[in-house]
Amino acid sequence: MKIIKRNGSEVPFDVTKIANAIAAANKEVKENQRLTERQVMYAAANVADLCEASGHTVSVEEIQDMVEDEIMRLDCYEVARKYIIYRYLQNQKRHKNTTDDQILALIECNNEEVKQENSNKNPTVNSVQRDYMAGEVSKDLAMRKLLPPDVVEAHKEGIIHFHDSDYFAQHMHNCDLVNLEDMLQNGTVISGTLIEKPHSFSTACNIATQIIAQVASSQYGGQSISLSHLAPFVDVSRRRIRREVIDEINSLGLEAASDRIDEVVEGRLRDEIRRGVQTIQYQVVTLMTTNGQAPFVTVFMYLNEARSEAEKHDLSMIIEETLRQRYQGVKNEEGVWITPAFPKLVYVLEEDNIAEGSPYFYLTQLAAKCTAKRLVPDYVSEKIMKRSKIDKDGNGHCYTPMGCRSFLTPYVDENGQPKYYGRFNQGVVTINLPDVALSAEGDLDRFWTIFDERLELCHRALMARHNRLKGTLSDAAPILWQHGALARLKKGEVIDSLLYGGYSTISLGYAGLHECVFALTGRSHTDPETTPLALQIMQHMNDKCAQWKAEHNIDFSIYGTPLESTTYKFAKALQRRFGIVKGVSDRGYITNSYHVHVAENIDAFDKLAFESQFQPLSPGGAISYVEVPDMQDNLKAVIATMQFIYDHIMYAELNTKSDYCQECGYDGEIMIIEEDGKLVWECPHCGNRDQDKLNVARRTCGYIGTQFWNQGRTAEIKDRVLHL
Repeated sequence: MKIIKRNGSEVPFDVTKIANAIAAANKEVKENQRLTERQVMYAAANVADLCEASGHTVSVEEIQDMVEDEIMRLDCYEVARKYIIYRYLQNQKRHKNTTDDQILALIECNNEEVKQENSNKNPTVNSVQRDYMAGEVSKDLAMRKLLPPDVVEAHKEGIIHFHDSDYFAQHMHNCDLVNLEDMLQNGTVISGTLIEKPHSFSTACNIATQIIAQVASSQYGGQSISLSHLAPFVDVSRRRIRREVIDEINSLGLEAASDRIDEVVEGRLRDEIRRGVQTIQYQVVTLMTTNGQAPFVTVFMYLNEARSEAEKHDLSMIIEETLRQRYQGVKNEEGVWITPAFPKLVYVLEEDNIAEGSPYFYLTQLAAKCTAKRLVPDYVSEKIMKRSKIDKDGNGHCYTPMGCRSFLTPYVDENGQPKYYGRFNQGVVTINLPDVALSAEGDLDRFWTIFDERLELCHRALMARHNRLKGTLSDAAPILWQHGALARLKKGEVIDSLLYGGYSTISLGYAGLHECVFALTGRSHTDPETTPLALQIMQHMNDKCAQWKAEHNIDFSIYGTPLESTTYKFAKALQRRFGIVKGVSDRGYITNSYHVHVAENIDAFDKLAFESQFQPLSPGGAISYVEVPDMQDNLKAVIATMQFIYDHIMYAELNTKSDYCQECGYDGEIMIIEEDGKLVWECPHCGNRDQDKLNVARRTCGYIGTQFWNQGRTAEIKDRVLHL
C-alpha cells in the first residue's frame, strides 16, 4: 500500500509514522489526559485499515483527517487539539514553499498526479516539465490573486473544477475551429513571414500543419480543421500536373490520347495526395508544441461540405488516403506499426455513404476497417445532427466538434450565413453532480436548492474566465486574432467583440450524472423510473445557461466534460467529504458526463439509444461510445453499429484495444493488474511492466491516450464491460 505525499510523490505506507505522530501529540498534554500506548497503536491500526479499505491511494491530508477522527473517537480531545494545532502550524510553514516543493518533485519525476495528469504528455521530457513548471507558478498566481476565494475553495474541495487554471493567468482560451479555408485562400502570416495562397495540394498540406502547430501554441484546448478546405487544391495540382505532362510529351516529340493523359495525370495526382496526407499525419505526430505535446487536432471528413460534385470527388480521394494511412498507423522506435493518438479523425455518416450501393459506401467500409484496428474515426450522423443543431432561422446544421467533443452552438452571421470556422470556446468550469446529491442527504427539495447554489458558483467562476479574456489585444496571439485562424483584427485591437452575441461559447461542464441519480434514488439513471430525473437535471442546467445568456449576452452552453485527472480528483473528494457510499463514491473515479456506468451490462444498441436522449441536452459537448472486442474479422458488425449511429445518435465512437509489447512482440491486449494497492499495466505474455516498453492506446475522454493514466482513470478502464 502507498500514500501520496504533499509534493505529489508516492511512498510506501508506514503505520509507525502515524503512531509516532499520535505519540508526539500525546506528550504535549497532561499525563491524565493522555492516550495509553495501546490506544495509540489501536488508533494507528484503525487508520491503516481505513486506508486499505479506501479503494484508492490516499493522501497525507486524508490520513491526517483520519488520525483526528480516531483520537476524538477515543474521547481524548486535548490530544486531538494538540494534533490539530501541530498540523496547522506545519501547514503554515509549508504554505510558503508549496509551489517550490511541487516544482522540484515535478523535475525529479516524483509527482505521481502530475506525471499522469495528461495521457498524451510525457512528464520526463524537458519541454513538458517546462510547461508544467510554468503551470504550477501560473496556477499558484491564479489561486492566490486572480480568482474569488470561494471559487478557489470549491475547486480545492472538489465541489467544482476550474479547468486549466495553469493557463488562466495568461489571456488564453480553450478550443476552436480553425478557419483553414480563409488562411489558405487569402494567405496568412506565420512567425512574421507572409504565407501566400499555395499552388499545390502538397504545399497546402504543409502550410496546414504549420498553422496547426502555431494555433496549438496559442491556446490550450483542442482544435479542428476540415479536409474540405484542402479539397480545392487537389484541382490546382491536377491542372499543374496536366501542364507538366503535356510539356513532357511535347518536349519528346510524342503524341498521346487524351484518356492516356488523364490516366497519367490522375496517377501523379494520387501520389501527391498521398504525400500531402502523409505530411499532415507525420507532422502532427512528430511536432512538439510549446506545451510539450503533439497538437491536439481533429480532422473532419464531411463529403457534403464540398461545394460541387467535382470537389466532392476530390475530397473523397483525400478522405480515402487519410483513412488508408491511419489504418496503417505509424512506426514506434522498434519499427512496429502502432496506433497514434493524433490527429483524431471524425467521419460524417450521410446519405451518400451510409448504405451499400450508395456512391461513397466504399469510404464507410474503409472507415469501419480503420476503426476496428486504430479506434478512429469517430462518427457524426448528419441526419441526427441537423435535427439537434438548429439555428435561429430554424435551419439544421452539421459541423465538426472542437477537439474531442466540444461543440459550438449554431450561429448565423450578419449576412444570414451560418458560421462555424473561426469560432472558439472561452473556457470550462465543471460541477461535481454526485457531491450535490450527497450534500442533499436524500432530500430532493434540498437537492434543487444546493444545485442552484453550486450552479451560481459555477456562473461566477465562468464570468471570471470571461472577464480574464476581456481586453485581450489581438497582439497576444497574432496567428489567431490577426492572421485568420479566428479573426482578421488589426494590431492593438481588442478581441471583445468576439466574446459576445453567441460568436464564441463558454461551457458549464458536468460530471457524474449516473452517480448523482444513484445517490438520490439508489438506482441507475438507466432505470425507466429514474431516467426522467436525470433528464430533469440536464434540463435544469440548460435553463440556467439560458438565464445567464439573457443576462450577459454570452453563449453559455452545457458541456459533457471529458474528465481525465479530474475523474480521480472528484472521486477522492467525495470519499473525503462523505466516506465510502456504495454506488456513488466506492470507486476511484466517477462517470463521465451522462454516460451509462462503465461496469453496467448493457447492449451496444440499447446504450446508444439511451444516451441519444442526453446529447441534445448537452449542446456544448457530447460524445457516446460502445466498448467492443477485436472486430477486425467482423466488419459487418462494425458497419451495422455505424448505421445504427446514423439513424439514432448525433456523435459516437467504438472503443477497442490497440497495444504492443516491445519486450516480446505481443500485440494483444495489455492487461491491468493490482499490486500493493496500485494498478499497473502488464504484458500477459512476458510480464513486462515497463511503461517505456509498452505501447498502449485507449480512448479515455473522447480522444486516444498513449502516455498512460492516473489511478482513477486506470480503474475506470479496468472496469469497462463489452457492449458487443
